[in-house]
Amino acid sequence: MSDVETLKAEIRKLSAKATQAKMDLHDLSEELPVNWTSIMSVAQKAHDAFAELERKRADLKTLEKA
Repeated sequence: MSDVETLKAEIRKLSAKATQAKMDLHDLSEELPVNWTSIMSVAQKAHDAFAELERKRADLKTLEKA
């Protein structure tokens, strides 16, 4: 498997992870004020997931230009 293919597979997994984090944040928002104390941790997980996904997409773009 090439580096590009490996990175694309990783991006697919990260995309699923980010989507799940987004849904967790959405679900939490609908339940408020229940579990309000977990806002920061759930939001941080969503932030981290999307940041990692964005980094990997940038890596892929760079790799494909090379």
